[in-house]
Amino acid sequence: MTIIDNAVYVDGVRSAEPQSLEQTFETLTKHGGMAWIGLYRPTAGEMAAVAEEFGLHGLAVEDAISAHQRPKLERYDDNLFTVLRPARYLDETESVEFGELHVFTGRNFVVTVRHAETGGVAEVRRRLERRPDLLRHGPESVLYALMDQVVDDYMPVVAGLENDIDEIEDQLFSGDPKVSRRIYELAREVIQFQRAIHPLPAMMQLLRRGFEKYEVDSELRHNLRDVEDHVERLISRADSFRDLLQNALTLDGTLTANRQNEVSAQQNEQVKKISSWAAIFFAPSIVASIYGMNFDVMPELHWAFGYPMAIGMMVSAAALMYGIFKKKGWL
Repeated sequence: MTIIDNAVYVDGVRSAEPQSLEQTFETLTKHGGMAWIGLYRPTAGEMAAVAEEFGLHGLAVEDAISAHQRPKLERYDDNLFTVLRPARYLDETESVEFGELHVFTGRNFVVTVRHAETGGVAEVRRRLERRPDLLRHGPESVLYALMDQVVDDYMPVVAGLENDIDEIEDQLFSGDPKVSRRIYELAREVIQFQRAIHPLPAMMQLLRRGFEKYEVDSELRHNLRDVEDHVERLISRADSFRDLLQNALTLDGTLTANRQNEVSAQQNEQVKKISSWAAIFFAPSIVASIYGMNFDVMPELHWAFGYPMAIGMMVSAAALMYGIFKKKGWL
């Protein structure tokens, strides 16, 4: 069994650490309280055992096994199934790594199923164990604290993405040929980040609808509203990132087209110059080639002024061509 931590809390205090699920269920039956079981990438058989002990719904169990779920909150009778997408920014690769956290909450239990290497669940457990006044409110306190931790962990992600976008703006005007690829990669990460946070407001709204029915403590209600405020700010910033990247992509296309036009214009100028000089040298070459045929009978062949005339024709033709091309701006 891939149990990371298994404890029973009575009045907000860790009172027992059962060695198996059967012992956990027996402890709850005898002493009451709340069980909190942490699992890491459990198999189908392991999840089936958990589902049998705590009466988890089959559809939710299937989702927890297969993973690759989008953030959502579903209610099955008095049990809640919540999917969250933790994320962290990796400085060494300048990328965002997304995980997956499934949370089952019932009347007297919490089961967390982790599909990532992040240690957010352990941090939440340690923090709540230092706050028995919160933990005594039961499974809702754990769920809200987990959501709060996931949202707090989004802050460094936002800072990392913001820094990457600033670097892209510098790359755009430096003519870096790799900037287009980086914009596409960053846009994909921003879209994944949006998919992780956009469902959260609707999920929290569903939780608020159950405040009165399930008599949720006022402090927990306040905590959830605080998380909601953070989520709204995150969504606003993530949406602005996508707009910035779209503008950056458009600007990159414009700058690339301008650079290509400049190169084409330079190439055209070079072609004009080469063509002009070729034409200038071509005219004297015609005269020289004609008088170099060595025929016995040719006009001006034995004339005393034939040579000066031929030279004059070549120079005049070259000068005329040079003047024409110079006037057209080709030289």
